Amino acid sequence: MITARQANDERSRTLRPIDPAQQTAAKVAGFSCLFAMAIVVFANYGLLNPLIVPGNAAETARNIVAHQTQFRVTITCFLIYSASVVVLLAALYVILKPVNLGLALVGALFRLVFALLWLLTTLNMLGALRLLGSASYLQVFEADRLQVLARLNVAATFDDYYMGLPFFGLAATVCSYLWLKSRYIPCTLAAFGVISSAWCVICAFAFLIFPNFGKTVNPYWFDSPMAIFELVVSFWLLFKGLKSSGVAEAIEALRAE
Repeated sequence: MITARQANDERSRTLRPIDPAQQTAAKVAGFSCLFAMAIVVFANYGLLNPLIVPGNAAETARNIVAHQTQFRVTITCFLIYSASVVVLLAALYVILKPVNLGLALVGALFRLVFALLWLLTTLNMLGALRLLGSASYLQVFEADRLQVLARLNVAATFDDYYMGLPFFGLAATVCSYLWLKSRYIPCTLAAFGVISSAWCVICAFAFLIFPNFGKTVNPYWFDSPMAIFELVVSFWLLFKGLKSSGVAEAIEALRAE
């Protein structure tokens, strides 16, 4: 038969007091996530998209050559984004490992795979620049073929993203479950995170298996709910920090008596 003291001990293992390192990590996680979102949106929609002419590889290639610095800044932004994701996953690991060490590690590793695939995106973009360069060995190819190959490299960046999206969604699902279990953020918000990130994983795998799935569900709806969740959590962590339920502190006080 479980005594009251044993029940308190078991509960205290689940709901531990928040230490200063976790609160610091919460601020780092909030800032790094907001920074990563801002820089990737700016790079994609402010820098890269204006250079791409749908259905016209030649015009796209001319835009890239004419605005090569802008294209290279986009590549640099993607590199910074990848580094920001690594900082974020480290901060989340520090916050969530007291809740469940194994799951916190799994979530961090899933997010690391996503960050590494963003590095592949930058390599594809550098490959496009090389194809549009003036190296002598490129002269054996016709200009229009090089332009098409360069456009294929740029288009491959979207494949990199959708290959990484299941890992991103799985990482968010794991972390959302740990948020829910820890009660560090409001339970309603954590529950929304579990649902929205699981939805993202389902959509990502469905899109990889059935390419026409993107016509049934707009690809923007794959990850938008999850992005909203991460945005709200980032502001919460940055300005409110980790929420203490007060239960763990009360148990610790009783055990000290």
